[in-house]
Amino acid sequence: MSNLSIHGQENVVAPGFYMPNRLSVQACKTLNYLLQSRLCYITDCDFPPEPDVAEYLDNKRIPIYRFDFQHSAPLSARWHIHNVLQQGKSVIFLPGQLARVRGALTDVPSFFLEYVEKMNIPVVPLFLGYYGTSFDTLYRERPEKDTREEFYVLPQLTAGTKGMGTRLATAWMEKGMEVFSAQPLLQESLTTCLVGALHKYSGTVMIDGINNSFTPHYKILGVAMTAAKRLRRRGERRIGVILPPGLGGTICLLACLLAGITPVMINYATSRASFESTVRQAEIKVFITARQFMEKLPGFTWPPAEQLILLEDFLGSLPKLCLIGNALLARFAPASMLCKLHNTDVRHGEDEAVMLFTAGSTGKPKGVALTHRMVIANIAQSCCRLSLDNERILGSLPLFHSFGLTIGLILPLIKGRPICTYPNPTEARTLCELIEKYKLTMLCATPTFARAMLRRAEACTFATVRYFIVGAERLQPELEKGFMTRCGIQLLEGYGLTEASPVCSVNLPDGERVRGSGFVIPSIQSRTIGQLLPGIAVRITDVDDDEKPLPFTRRGMIWFKGPNIFRGYVNKPEYNKSIFKDGWFKSGDIGRMDLNGFITLDGRLSRISKIGGEMVPHEGVESAITEILKLNGEDGIKIAITGILDEQKGETLVLLSSIPEHADPIMEREVLSMLHTELAKRGLPNLWAPRYLVAVPSIPVLASGKQDLQGCRQLANEALFGKPGE
Repeated sequence: MSNLSIHGQENVVAPGFYMPNRLSVQACKTLNYLLQSRLCYITDCDFPPEPDVAEYLDNKRIPIYRFDFQHSAPLSARWHIHNVLQQGKSVIFLPGQLARVRGALTDVPSFFLEYVEKMNIPVVPLFLGYYGTSFDTLYRERPEKDTREEFYVLPQLTAGTKGMGTRLATAWMEKGMEVFSAQPLLQESLTTCLVGALHKYSGTVMIDGINNSFTPHYKILGVAMTAAKRLRRRGERRIGVILPPGLGGTICLLACLLAGITPVMINYATSRASFESTVRQAEIKVFITARQFMEKLPGFTWPPAEQLILLEDFLGSLPKLCLIGNALLARFAPASMLCKLHNTDVRHGEDEAVMLFTAGSTGKPKGVALTHRMVIANIAQSCCRLSLDNERILGSLPLFHSFGLTIGLILPLIKGRPICTYPNPTEARTLCELIEKYKLTMLCATPTFARAMLRRAEACTFATVRYFIVGAERLQPELEKGFMTRCGIQLLEGYGLTEASPVCSVNLPDGERVRGSGFVIPSIQSRTIGQLLPGIAVRITDVDDDEKPLPFTRRGMIWFKGPNIFRGYVNKPEYNKSIFKDGWFKSGDIGRMDLNGFITLDGRLSRISKIGGEMVPHEGVESAITEILKLNGEDGIKIAITGILDEQKGETLVLLSSIPEHADPIMEREVLSMLHTELAKRGLPNLWAPRYLVAVPSIPVLASGKQDLQGCRQLANEALFGKPGE
């Protein structure tokens, strides 16, 4: 049986109308006690309750009124509820069975939230969450053995026909974030979690996609333990890691954590200035890399030889007897003993675990220290939503990419899932071959990398894939359609930020419909970045006024709060003050969220131009022009919109184009005129029409596939004014 903790008894209203996010037998027993058995339940005719809940209510002779919400006016339901309240009984909405993915915030479809919004009746929200002690039991759909139910009676929401649905969802969401954040698991050590997992799943292998070798987890842990002792003697606070995804990068990450050193994952695809800025900000004096990798990147700004630890030499110098002994310990000794030997709990919770640097698409890179708490939280949040029991994962995203580090490496290590690593995410043909050869089931990529894979894929390439998650840039409709048409696979768009460790939301395949139930909570919604993960809360404010809150269904600035959100950029106290308010992080992204928890992005603040007082989203303009020009996207990014200063209107739009025909200066006026006309036909404002067309050899992109916003702006200013501009 699960244990139930009751909170907020002072908020009980009797009689009152209660809306729970979900219900269990234990919660029903609690309500029966709190309301002194003077209660009844109301549900929809096509929304049958869970059998165990129905059985309990039947045994206790607690009535269930079945009301046809779908074909009755809200005033009818309001009258029905008021009639029961006047009899001195409380009314509780009873969520039934429905299709939904694990880890959903609520079992109440948005239809009912919209319906309650129109009833103009006070509502008492009830929040029920299931929590346990491991990644597997956090936020379960229903209680299981050794789980704990947290049951909250929240303050009553005043009557009102406007915003009740969003107020209810906000109350559940923010309480869910608060309770999730308080779980003891999040105060543990990431290092301890990794050691325990590598020991538990000691026979699981990491596959090297270059030489097709297999290395079991216990050997990886044994080598890392041996290397950690050597690294610890150096007394470094942080060490730069310049390695691609693979066995070497994994060992170095683990060795640094075991040695109590923060690994700083270096972006080896960045500019000299960005690299030097990273080194300066992180105060790095020593770097780990591999001679073989250095040979592949002759253009990189490599540090002096005396600052380099070459992986081949370093591992080769480790005593073989120590390596063998530690491998045996990793395989057969208790995990608690291994953790004690390396004092893995000395750093935990809010202590620094790993350091990454933002991509710098809009300027200089900024340091983000991922704490033990942040990484554990995001892995727990992802495990709530993803079922990873039988997954085989492709690890090809760089380790300096937050998604590549957390989801591509740490998550499968902790869940004991096989990873097939490959150092270069742009070698699409090889990646496709590895997917088929090892029957991989979970892929993570940017749309740019996915597009290259599609060009080289056969119809059966992705036959074993269950999850193909894309993020870091907007998923274009033609790419999504191309995968479905050619390979029969649905791309699942997600969203994350380095500052959020990184995953905030993701689309997933819909759950199977429940027989006899007329309702679902969708798991995927086109043109969105997916549903918010549990344990994260969202707020929306006016784009121009951080102090002006908006309902989360209104377009505005998105703010996040949760245990996976960072506390600020490294050594930037003044800047941090501008992006935090009462613990909420200002993401810089503009968008909104619906009552099902799906987030729609309209672009980053840096990708929005304010023209004549109106906010014009660059990505919206790009999407419309892509349709007008009938670009299929298979040849990569061909156009980009950027903004430049304009004395009269503040800013104006520039279309950068690498389409060969646009290189002819005579075409400029004709193309701009055509776009103006076609945009108007689509009902878009005149402000959305670009004023200038600049032909470029190619659209600047970063190593992740994201558009290089600063590079685009510089190209526009140089072409039009002969100087880079701001």
